[in-house]
Amino acid sequence: MASLSPRAIWNLSEEGLLDLLDSKILVKLPRRVQFYAPSFTYYKTAHFCSSSKDFPTISVTGSSCALNCKHCGGKVLETMHSADTPEKLLRLCAELKRNGAKGILVSGGCLPDGSVPLEKFIPVLAKIKNDMDITTFVHTGTLDFETAYQLKKAKIDAALIDIVGSDDTISEIYNLTLTTKDYAESLKALQQAGLNFVPHVITGLHHGKLKGELKALEMVAQYRPAAIVIISFMPIYGTAMAKTKPPAPTEIARTTATARAMFPNTPLVLGCMRPKKCRTETEVLAMNAGVDAMVFPSEEAIRYAEREGYKVAYSSYCCAQIYKDFTTMWPRTPFEV
Repeated sequence: MASLSPRAIWNLSEEGLLDLLDSKILVKLPRRVQFYAPSFTYYKTAHFCSSSKDFPTISVTGSSCALNCKHCGGKVLETMHSADTPEKLLRLCAELKRNGAKGILVSGGCLPDGSVPLEKFIPVLAKIKNDMDITTFVHTGTLDFETAYQLKKAKIDAALIDIVGSDDTISEIYNLTLTTKDYAESLKALQQAGLNFVPHVITGLHHGKLKGELKALEMVAQYRPAAIVIISFMPIYGTAMAKTKPPAPTEIARTTATARAMFPNTPLVLGCMRPKKCRTETEVLAMNAGVDAMVFPSEEAIRYAEREGYKVAYSSYCCAQIYKDFTTMWPRTPFEV
C-alpha cells in the first residue's frame, strides 16, 4: 500500500480494504490474541466455557432509561442485575463476591442529559473497591470532571464510554440534544481526572450505516485511552431498529483497521456487541485488521487463530481488562504503521 494513514484506510474501496487485510500488514508480531467471555452471556466452545459468576453486569437504574434510544430501548438493561439504590448495590456486590465474582461492570440507563446517574453510588463503589477488592469497571455515559474525579478517588479500575462522531446520530438514534463536543468534553474530563478509560466506537449506529465513526476515532485520538473497543449496531427484538439491517463485516473491518492504524500501540478489541449474521467473517477480518482481543469468538475464529499461529489465551473478565492483560501478560514490540 502506498499509504497506511488512518484516513487512507478509511477511504479504501471494499476491494482495496480486503487486499489490505489479506496482506496481514496490520497484524502485530508475534501473533497473540486474548479471547474474553464475561458471564453476562452464556458461552461455551470446545476451548472455553464462561462462568455464570465471574464478571456480572449491574444497572444502577434497573430497567429504566430516559432516552429510549432507537437501537436499545432499554432492552440491554433488562439483562443486568438491578441495584437502583446505593444500599442495594452494596448488598448485591457482597453477595456476588461471596459467590465468587472477580469483578463487576456497573452501568445503567441515561438521564435526559446523556449521563448515567452515578454520583450517589460513588461512595459505595469506593467501599466495594476497598473492602471487597474486585475489579470494577463503570460505564459512564457523558460526564463532567467532578464525576470523573470522584470515580478516580473511588479507585475504580476503568471507565467505559461510548463515543459518537455524528450530531445526526446523537439526535436521531440517542434522542439527545447533545453534540459531539459533549463526548469530546467527557473524554477530556476522564483524562484530566487520571482515570483509565476505554472508549467504545460503534460501527453502523446510524440506521445500520457508516456515519461519524472516523470522526469518533479522531476525537479519541486527541487523548490517551487505555484501550479501544470496536462494537457495532445489532438489531434487538422489540426495539425501533429491530428490522434495521446491521453493518456488513467489511464495514466493521473498515472501522477496526482504521482504529489499528490510528492507535498502533493501544490495545484494540472487537467487542461483544456485534451482529450474529456473518459472525465468523467479521471475526476473521478483525484479526487480519490487527485486533489484540475479541469477545465471544466462534469456534471457526478460534480455529483460524490456531492455524495462523496465534498464541491464544482466554479470560472470563470484561474485555476492558485488555489494558491490564497486554501490559502484564503479553508485552510486545510496538506496532508501527
